[in-house]
Amino acid sequence: MATLLRSALRPLRALGGRRGPAADVWLRGARHGAGLLYPGHLPTSPLQKALLAAGSAGMALYNPYRHDMVAVLGETTGYYALKFLRDQMRKDPEGAEILQKRPRISLSTLDLDKLRSLPEGSLGQEYLRFLDVNRVSPDTRAPTRFVDDEELAYVIQRYREVHDILHTLLGMPTNLLGEITVKWFEAVQTHLPMCILGALFGPIRLSAQSLQVLISELIPWAVQNGHRAPCVLNLYYERRWEQPLRALREELGITDAPTWLSVALAALGL
Repeated sequence: MATLLRSALRPLRALGGRRGPAADVWLRGARHGAGLLYPGHLPTSPLQKALLAAGSAGMALYNPYRHDMVAVLGETTGYYALKFLRDQMRKDPEGAEILQKRPRISLSTLDLDKLRSLPEGSLGQEYLRFLDVNRVSPDTRAPTRFVDDEELAYVIQRYREVHDILHTLLGMPTNLLGEITVKWFEAVQTHLPMCILGALFGPIRLSAQSLQVLISELIPWAVQNGHRAPCVLNLYYERRWEQPLRALREELGITDAPTWLSVALAALGL
């Protein structure tokens, strides 16, 4: 058993490996070495995937801010959900174009000066404000490693890179309450087991006040909006930076979050 575990978990050692421009380049249809489908790909057997999923799930539940473990869990359990998302994108003109052109959201592709110069209330400026206020960077998203399909690997990479845009659309902060609320929206939208597990088990770590707000107000709101909105991966956000955030929310059917005062007090533990 120990030998099996060592063999299965060996790919995790590569997670701390080099990151560079190659991680931002997606070469369609090319194989990068024996059995490699894209830069950084680590082929794994079904047994390895199962053990990686179990180990990463435990670590992610213990520490929800271990984004590397959350990423591994998403990749090793999300095959059927990713196929569902890929099919949704193929059926939509905007989504199909995204699949074809493979845009990336990173510091190397964003024009930060242009985003800062956009009108007040635009998607681009509000997204940049979200990054600044919460001290997060689009480059913190781990590159895909364990998805054994080149197109599906891009789909989960795209999902990761628009995650902070979803925070902006929903008006949710990056504290635990905000992350769990976004996970409920994503669970409905994506069907990813990682999102479902995060939505169900994340609340364990909340205070009583936050849990009450989550159950009574935020979960119903997030689920309702998740069902009403079209697939959020079908939006070419890079072409919508100038669009007013309010107008985009209306286009997607996303309503304002309930009781901001209660949410703020619960997040502060008051």
